[in-house]
Amino acid sequence: MSNSLLRRVLEVDKPHASFEGEQLQREIERCYRWNLTVSIIELALFWFGLSFIAVSTILPLFFSKLSDSTLVFGVVALLSQGGWYLPQLFTANGIERVPRMLPIMVNVGFFVERLPLFLLVVAAALAVRSPTLALVLALIAYAWHVLGTGSVAPAWQELIGRCFPVERRGRFMGAGGFVGTATGALGALASTALLTSLEYPANFVVVFSVGALSILLSLGFMALVREPVPVLQAPRQSARDFWSNLPDVVRSEENFRWYLLGRVTLAFGAMGLGFVTLSALRLWQVSDGTVGMYTVVSLVGQALGTLSLGLLADRRGHKLSVEITAVAYLLAFALTAWSPSAEVYYLAFLLIGIALGGQIVSGLLLTLEFAPAGRQPTYAGIVNSSLGVAGILAPLIGAWLASRGFVQLFLLAALFNLAALFILHTRVRDPRHSPQSDRSVPTP
Repeated sequence: MSNSLLRRVLEVDKPHASFEGEQLQREIERCYRWNLTVSIIELALFWFGLSFIAVSTILPLFFSKLSDSTLVFGVVALLSQGGWYLPQLFTANGIERVPRMLPIMVNVGFFVERLPLFLLVVAAALAVRSPTLALVLALIAYAWHVLGTGSVAPAWQELIGRCFPVERRGRFMGAGGFVGTATGALGALASTALLTSLEYPANFVVVFSVGALSILLSLGFMALVREPVPVLQAPRQSARDFWSNLPDVVRSEENFRWYLLGRVTLAFGAMGLGFVTLSALRLWQVSDGTVGMYTVVSLVGQALGTLSLGLLADRRGHKLSVEITAVAYLLAFALTAWSPSAEVYYLAFLLIGIALGGQIVSGLLLTLEFAPAGRQPTYAGIVNSSLGVAGILAPLIGAWLASRGFVQLFLLAALFNLAALFILHTRVRDPRHSPQSDRSVPTP
């Protein structure tokens, strides 16, 4: 892409109002209700769409009809756990140079995270005639979507930091997550009905179409956000300076270093996430409708988790919510390792949903509170790309263990979550109560 076209896409030269100091705070408050409303609608539509391509249930079910290789499920788990995180450090420096985040989310996001989902529809249409081609297309579509979403994620996190004061970010993410997962639960019920009432592969064609269209529609509400733009951005750095300064960030801040270790350990604790549905299918031969109900239960848990942990985080800080996330994962994987019947999986998926809600709310927002003003994309990139590396390694280990037995896999995942809980609880101080914490949006 030429430099002039890139500047046009990012709207770098487009005039815009910018603010500083009290003016910036007044602009944030002036736009707060509007931004809260359109952002919650955007999240609701996005998560409604995601429920039709749920990576813990719907996608594994689709791939199970195309292949019986555990490697395929390992690749999907690798992408779901590492693909969103890994690209962020590579785009953070460029994002910090752009004055406005919204053009990145809308103009770039259309091509890199929304459009590729329509390839899933094509893959489903080819599932019977050319299952191998369908498998390849579906993997490409999901990889493109996840990696693309991760590449623009630092801009989204910066946008949240600009639009919502720190004491109300949990409220926004909690309310948005609750509404989004509630509509997602309705979507999961609809997808269950479609999966059971329509013949294969027409059922997946319809399910993936609804999901892709809903996620595309959500982009229209993203475009309605009124972004408060600070006057000054982070100092411009060359790529060489940016990469050479990263080790200093980790070395110089002990609290951030322990937090990073705790989050990476927690990421390894999710190694069994992509194999829970597969274990239910293989150990208990559950029906397609039951898999759909697992999605519903997971989304109910996610709705409860995002709302309750978001409100809790505004009062007590996001650190506690991340610790609760570790506990929920620990219990879920202990249950699946035990699994005396298929019914146990309902409770496991409820706990997984609660944990996912905690990750969505506090896993993202806690990192922002460690960052100094204007450096949120860099700190988010350090944490999230580290999680991406762990997210790549963990499913590979998980796939190897799953080929030998699910009990060992789920027990190891539970132990990693126990270790993460210990690190976060005993070694990490809540940055909100630290004088170095950034308790607001980036200001000069």
